Amino acid sequence: MTSTEAAAIALQDRAALWSMGEIRASDVVNAACDALVAGLDTPGLRILAACTRAEADYDVHDLLPAALVELGLTVYPVASEAGQEAAARTVARRMLAGELTPREFTVRIHQRHGHELPLTERLAELDDEYDILEYGDRTVDHVDAEVTAEARRPPHGSRRTHGLAQLMHRDRPASSR
Repeated sequence: MTSTEAAAIALQDRAALWSMGEIRASDVVNAACDALVAGLDTPGLRILAACTRAEADYDVHDLLPAALVELGLTVYPVASEAGQEAAARTVARRMLAGELTPREFTVRIHQRHGHELPLTERLAELDDEYDILEYGDRTVDHVDAEVTAEARRPPHGSRRTHGLAQLMHRDRPASSR
């Protein structure tokens, strides 16, 4: 993967996380700056990267969609189900890359989505299982393995029942697939 592809993926991930309220607008601006440094360059990206921290909270909502469209990335409406799924895929990638433990991953998913988002319902159930391990015969290693398998689960059925890993590529720029 090239540095521009990595920067585009990072910007897409930050946009999804921001649209769900998981990160600050200034984090999106920082990702836009990183994208410029990596060699991505569009008018909208330059304007977004030029925001100060004070301006970010007010301006990212209006500037981000244009920057993403110019780069061929996906715009997720704030608090949309598609944005929730994209944010969940971003967190899944972080867990699969070793940045989060399986337990940290399920806690984050469960806190953010509860049992309401079909894509992540099983992960919320697994978070509940961590809480009752002392009362059964399962171990942390067993639940960790199931969480990892769930994050990699292959698609079967409708879009809402696809595994996180198989849906992850949808958030990546076409050039990095």
